[in-house]
Amino acid sequence: MTVDQFPDRTILVDGKTYLYFGGTSYLGMATNPDFQNLLFDSIKTWGTSYGSSRNSNIQLRIYQEAEALLSKNSGAEAALTVSSGTLAGRLVIDYLTETHQHFYHYPKTHPAILENSSRPLFIDGELHPGLRDEVKEAVVVTADALLSLAVKPTNFDFLDDISSSKTITLLIDESHSLGIVGKDGTGIFKTITHRSISQKIMISSLTKAYGCSGGVIVGNKRLVDSIRNAVVFISAAGMNPIFLQTFVKGQDIIQDQLKKLRENLKFVYEDGLPPQSYYDQDYPVIYSHSNVIFDYLKSKGIIITNFKYPNYEALMNRIVITANHTNSDLEKLKSALRLFQKETLH
Repeated sequence: MTVDQFPDRTILVDGKTYLYFGGTSYLGMATNPDFQNLLFDSIKTWGTSYGSSRNSNIQLRIYQEAEALLSKNSGAEAALTVSSGTLAGRLVIDYLTETHQHFYHYPKTHPAILENSSRPLFIDGELHPGLRDEVKEAVVVTADALLSLAVKPTNFDFLDDISSSKTITLLIDESHSLGIVGKDGTGIFKTITHRSISQKIMISSLTKAYGCSGGVIVGNKRLVDSIRNAVVFISAAGMNPIFLQTFVKGQDIIQDQLKKLRENLKFVYEDGLPPQSYYDQDYPVIYSHSNVIFDYLKSKGIIITNFKYPNYEALMNRIVITANHTNSDLEKLKSALRLFQKETLH
């Protein structure tokens, strides 16, 4: 489907308006008028783009201000913004490969934080033997804080089962949790405190919940300083400063939208959903494994996300609730899901 405008709570397809329950604009920031006005003001200050290196002799103060806020929110020593979440992941992986030989990845981990020679964390339901032996070495474990087809944060208790001979660096991708999960939407990074972790790093897109095109790396000061001096970072333009200023000045709007989103989740989940729906009451995504639900919901005037996602075998049916949906929208969705359940049982 090709459309000519941003799909918010509704989407226009072939001249027909549908309710839209897809995408990743969880907080609805992309079309929020107050947030847009902040962005317009930011353009007047910083122009439409800034293509210079972050290490140039001219430094834009907004980078320092935004990164200090991101660092504070995550509970880490330092933060560094870049042009995308994927670039954030690749920069960290490149940095870690200089000092680490062995990488292990949680099932279905996003490609942005997959090192080329990475081994699966589990084999036949058991920890990889390389994590259970007594060889003293530094290892990297990568995982999504919340997997693309999951509704609950990843459980990191498996870290306690890794041999004490290993020095563990944990790298997590918060792209689908930052802004909407945890207290004030600050994600789960600060809550991961397993004793076996020697270094903890987070990367994330800022485009999804926050509606600000770019990405962030969060960790200790040594990590951030090292990546700041990496060839790829120096030779690339930074994240567009207009989004950083909008993010900093839009904190109250972000919290208001998070409150609306959580009210919407309470409305949707208060009576439960049909058994064919896979969801969690604290997360704004509903999944279905049905291969006909997309067409059914479309026939009812609702369009959801439906495509083949990397690392997954079947098409993904992803129903996304945002802060911008109205109670009327949500009631139509609930009604359609109940009807779908009833009709497919007969």
